[in-house]
Amino acid sequence: MKILVTGSSGLIGSEVCTFFSNLGHIIHGIDNNQRSIFFGPQGDTSWRLKELKDTLPSFQHHELDIRDRSKVLALVKEITPDAIVHTAAQPSHDKAASIPFDDFDVNAVGTLNLLEACRQDCPDTPFVHMSTNKVYGDGPNSINLKELESRWEYDDPFFKNGIPETFSIDQCKHSLFGASKVAADVMVQEYGRYFGMATCCLRGGCLTGPSHSGVELHGFLSYLVKCNIEKRAYKIFGYKGKQVRDNIHSEDVARFIECFLQTPRSGEVYNLGGGKANSCSILEAFEICEGFSGKKQKYEYLDENRIGDHICYYSDLTKIKNHYPKFEIKHSLDDTIQQIMEAQNRRK
Repeated sequence: MKILVTGSSGLIGSEVCTFFSNLGHIIHGIDNNQRSIFFGPQGDTSWRLKELKDTLPSFQHHELDIRDRSKVLALVKEITPDAIVHTAAQPSHDKAASIPFDDFDVNAVGTLNLLEACRQDCPDTPFVHMSTNKVYGDGPNSINLKELESRWEYDDPFFKNGIPETFSIDQCKHSLFGASKVAADVMVQEYGRYFGMATCCLRGGCLTGPSHSGVELHGFLSYLVKCNIEKRAYKIFGYKGKQVRDNIHSEDVARFIECFLQTPRSGEVYNLGGGKANSCSILEAFEICEGFSGKKQKYEYLDENRIGDHICYYSDLTKIKNHYPKFEIKHSLDDTIQQIMEAQNRRK
């Protein structure tokens, strides 16, 4: 099987390339290291591209910007892939406010370019889109919460398992990043429903893993671990540091994508996170990191929260388990953080 992966040097893209290459598939990766432009040297992923070239014999790299419509159309026509996994994005909701045109062009228009290329030349090819839980905006903040010693928690039995896919994405504050991802998310659904293509949107929580090049504005656990290792102060933006994040290892994301490609559906959406079991607050993440490194986490507290930030968010995995009962989360939160720490220590 020929698989086209966009954002192939990024966290999820590179994991997907490795995972499916190890299964014997031919991988075509699209990436132009745009993260180094968005985030500077700390966001550079050229090291990961080198690893892919060195370790995956079936990997072919294409230096291409998904905003370039004619080149996207030509490449998809040339490859005619058997599956498309679209992970390329401008991933920071903080950064988006300063680069609104770039953000929308990458996230929304780039996605449309790929969808239309797929429709024109390989309409039977399953299309997997990495969306985000930011499509829900700050709507989850309207849920009744209770304050515990180290975290906020839902105080409404309806959300005991987390946020379901039926939660509204409308009439709330998203950040410009969230809005551009909503546009992409709805477009992917529409190509599934209107044209009958096999498409799905994976509304990820905090996607993470040892290959993540985390920076302050993007990459929660990766950047937090980096701060701990380097004894750098981590900035907490409001909510007493008790805001809860939903974390999932990149390999578990790749494993779910495998499930979908084996039995694709049309116009689907899934909240793909670690669920309640793999959720943690910033304060709880500090404690886990300190346990592995033996270093006390330095931090700076700012009263003002980030615009559109979730106070508490974790995915309800009920729909995923109903549609794909063989899929299970393999990596625990502690295991994931330990892997991130070990990988960063190796790269020092």
